[in-house]
Parts: sequence; structure tokens; C-alpha cells
Amino acid sequence: MSSDEMLKSRLNALQSHFTWDLKSSRQNLTYLRIRLEDIGTEEGNFWLGHVYNLLGFIQYQLGSSEDALNLFNRAAETFQRQKNADEGPWLMVNFGNLAWLHHHLGEDEKSEDYLSKVDGLMRKYPAPPELERHPEVLAEKAWTLMKFDKEKKLEAAELFQRAIEMQPDTVEWQSSYAILSAQSLEESIEKLFAGNLEELRSAKERDPDNLCIAALYLEAKAASIKREARELAERILERPINNYCGIDVLLSLYMKHISKDEAVDIAKEALRRHPDSRYVKRAAAKYYTKKILSNCSNPDPRRIKETISLWEEVVDAYPESSLKERLALADVQAKIDKEEAEQIYKELLEQRQDLDPAGKQMLYCRYAKYLFFMKNNSCESTEYHMRAAEIQEESKYRHSSITELKKTLTRETSRRNGDADLCKRIKELLARLGIQPATQNH
Repeated sequence: MSSDEMLKSRLNALQSHFTWDLKSSRQNLTYLRIRLEDIGTEEGNFWLGHVYNLLGFIQYQLGSSEDALNLFNRAAETFQRQKNADEGPWLMVNFGNLAWLHHHLGEDEKSEDYLSKVDGLMRKYPAPPELERHPEVLAEKAWTLMKFDKEKKLEAAELFQRAIEMQPDTVEWQSSYAILSAQSLEESIEKLFAGNLEELRSAKERDPDNLCIAALYLEAKAASIKREARELAERILERPINNYCGIDVLLSLYMKHISKDEAVDIAKEALRRHPDSRYVKRAAAKYYTKKILSNCSNPDPRRIKETISLWEEVVDAYPESSLKERLALADVQAKIDKEEAEQIYKELLEQRQDLDPAGKQMLYCRYAKYLFFMKNNSCESTEYHMRAAEIQEESKYRHSSITELKKTLTRETSRRNGDADLCKRIKELLARLGIQPATQNH
């Protein structure tokens, strides 16, 4: 085996972001980079070194090796400062990243140097007999998968569990594992119930057929959740607001289960306390929009204009990743000015070549719905749903467009003067995609 082959073999054996099969589109990498940047750099952030490690890998993937090197070095400095030690097992992944980066830069001597450092750490801090990797490495990979890929959350949870079994006192690992273990919001809510519900709970268990007790127990649980949610809201608002503070989850809880109006009030207060935070502006704009677009809402034109202004600021603050934000802006704009909303969509469609397949799919699906609901143009709407469906990218947007195409096919087929040509084209498209049309009822 040649020296180059030996080096590559050693690099491939490393535990590193470069060997964890972290694949994604450029657009998704940009989204993730921005979300990580919004986490904040407060020294109390346990995961700050891991953030810099992942950001460095993303910057390399986006073509900036210089930024990647700076971030990997910042990760090492952060770990050393937080751990108050020059070395430890928490540097294994970081040194592995630096070994890979220097190899890609053609600096194999430096790459060899970092490989030797990794070897030294592995000898000094061997993995426990029960594990093939050190708990610190397992935890960093788990955290990375949790942030990088929604499809790998189960693997991330398993990695956290194995790390915690060997190092049970690391609270941050246990917290992340708890988040991953919650299969739904409802399950998370179950964990919020206060101890003062114990008497009703016991009564319900002793007398399961007493439906009055069951109803009182549910009412008490709901009151407990509302009280704890309000207490949590105040705690969140008192601290620096960033992507890791929990406000987005809290606002979603309010929207779905407590009160849309209170969700908007919390977002407004966050904005008042943190007027210069782009993350807070985005969160506020997002939940203002949800309230405006909700079926039960009769929005004040002033609130619509305020939301439009906020989205415009957010678009300016996220110039490299503004597709979702501009689509949200168009949705709100359509409430008071359809021509302005149409112009936003036209500009996005003109720039569609800059989007990856997933981005194009999202744009086509959203525009199709805009055409149908806001302009009553079902024919052109169907054309854009067909474009979205044709893109071979599994997503909620493709699923939504295929569902709409099936509905259109059913509707047109059942009409006496239905569009036969349109039905034919939809059937041909679905057949080409290997999708069965909706079953017709005769």
C-alpha cells in the first residue's frame, strides 16, 4: 500500500464530520449554517464547541476552506476553555476534522500531525470496553445528527443513550436525549404536569368509571400546562434569545394548544426586548403570519403591514437563505395587495435556476396554491403542481402537489364538461411517476 493510500485509509477510519455521511444540498447547508449562527456564542452554551465544529464542516462543503479552518480552530479553543484543559477526548472529532481539511488542502504533513494527535488521544483516553468509541465522540456525533438530518434522529437518540450509560452525569446529553425521545408534542406536554395533580390522578385511577373525575383531571392538567407555559415564557424572555433558547417551541405550543393571541403577544414582547435580533424578528414574523392566515382570523390591516415590514427586514437579514421568508412575505402581502404578492412570486420564478430541486419544488407548490386560492386560477395552479410533482425529491410539498393533482383528476372526471386534455396529462404524469390516481367512485 502506498503512503497516499495509507493516509487515506487512516483518515477514513477517523470519527469526524467528514466520515459521518453528512450529505445535503447547498440550499439546506445554507439554512443549517444560518440556524447554527443564530444559536449564539454565549459562553454558557455547552454545545458551542460542537457548533463551531459543524459550522466549519458546512463552510468547507460550501467551498470556504479558510472559514472552515478558522472555525475548527475556534472549536478547539472553545473546548479547551470550557473544559479548562489543553487536551481531552472531546478534541478527537475536532482533530479528525483538521486532519481531513489539511488533506483536502494538499497539506498532508499537517494532516499526518493531526492523525498522530488523534492516535495519542485514543491511547490516553480509550473507549470503555462496552463501546467502540469514546462517550464524548458518541455525544458529538449524536448532537450533529440531531441538527443535520431529521431522518437520523433515531440514530442520534441511540448514540446519546449509549454515551449517557457510560457518563450519566453529563446533564446536557440527558437533556438532548430527552428532546429526541419525545415522539410528539403531546408526549412532551405529559412531562409538564405538576405534582399538585397527584390527588386527582390517584382518584381517577381508583375510580376509572367516574367520568366527572376524568373531566376534572383533564381541566386541571390544562390549567397546569398554561401556568407552566407562562412561567417558561417569562424565563425565556429574560435571557438572551437565540436559536437554542426554546422560544420557537414555546410559541408553537401556544399556537396549537393555548392561545394564538397569547403567542402573538409573547412574540411581540420578545421583539420589544430584543429589537435588533434577526432571530427574534424571524420568530415574530412567523407567528404573526400564522395568526393572520388562520381560518378564525380577521386580521387588522395595521398588523398585516407590520408583519410585511418585519418580513422585509428578515429577508434583508438572511440574504443567502430567503426563499421561505419571501414566500411567507408573499402570503401576507396577498391579504392586502395581490399584485405585490404576484410580483414576489414572479421574481422568485425568474431566479429559480439558483434553487436546488427541493427549493424549486417548494416554490412551485406554494405558487400553485396561491394561484388556486388567491386568484381562482385552477388551470395554471395545476400546471405548477405538476412541475412540483415531477421533481424527484420526497417532501411534504411533493406529497401535497400529488394530492392536489389527484383531487383535480377526480373533480374534472366527475364533471360533465370536465377538461379531458388536462385529465389525460395528469394521468400520464402520475403513470410516469409510478403513482396510482385516486380511485374513482361509480
